[in-house]
Amino acid sequence: MQRIRLRYTKRGRLRFTSHRDFQRAFERALRRAEVPMAYSAGFTPHPKVSYANAAPTGTGSEAEYLEIALTEARDPEGLRVLLDESLPAGLDVVEAVEARTSGLADRLAASVWELRLAGVDPLDAERAVTAFNTADTVEVQRRTKNGVRTFDARAAVVTLETRETTETHSSPADRPSDQPCAILRLVVRHVTPAVRPDDVLSGLRAVADLAPPVPAAVTRLAQGLLDEETGTVTDPLAPDREAATALPTAASAAAATAPT
Repeated sequence: MQRIRLRYTKRGRLRFTSHRDFQRAFERALRRAEVPMAYSAGFTPHPKVSYANAAPTGTGSEAEYLEIALTEARDPEGLRVLLDESLPAGLDVVEAVEARTSGLADRLAASVWELRLAGVDPLDAERAVTAFNTADTVEVQRRTKNGVRTFDARAAVVTLETRETTETHSSPADRPSDQPCAILRLVVRHVTPAVRPDDVLSGLRAVADLAPPVPAAVTRLAQGLLDEETGTVTDPLAPDREAATALPTAASAAAATAPT
């Protein structure tokens, strides 16, 4: 059985696609591309697809991950092209590697987010970010199925900073040009309860009364392991690519030293 790991995006209007909607679209793409999927056992077999830490509905993403299991080996890049062609524009499969290591979900330990705050003066945003970063705790509330929950949004935040508009990664549709706009870059650990970008926005409102006049355009730029020294998030597929490169090298070395 071969396992393939994919990185895909949610761009433009497709950021409003729910995770359930994406699952249905992806399974249709698997059928259109005639992918030799492995299926679960039982009375209602379903394709073996593992989804990892999906972004909330309404947020864009450049770094969503999943893993599929195949009954026949396929070239990862060829499979990526077929699946990408079978999905609507905006749900784009941008990378595929063969799974050669374990623990993909465990490597998704932090995320990098971009928050575009249309109608917010960058100086006001900078003052709010400073207030948030200097606070020991920032309590926010979120409504859950079990009622309203209060938790600290500050502890999970590794970095929160303002950025120049020229550094934004938002799609053109999310870039109004006739009003002030603040850009925030957020690195947050994946903890329990999860601290989401909207929780950080609630925290900015709590500590500095920062309230964007329109909903923020939020995009996940990356997710992976957190480098504690630099505060950066590493590529979770890098170990699989490195293992794929090491195998042919090891095989060549073994052939060179084998007795003739």
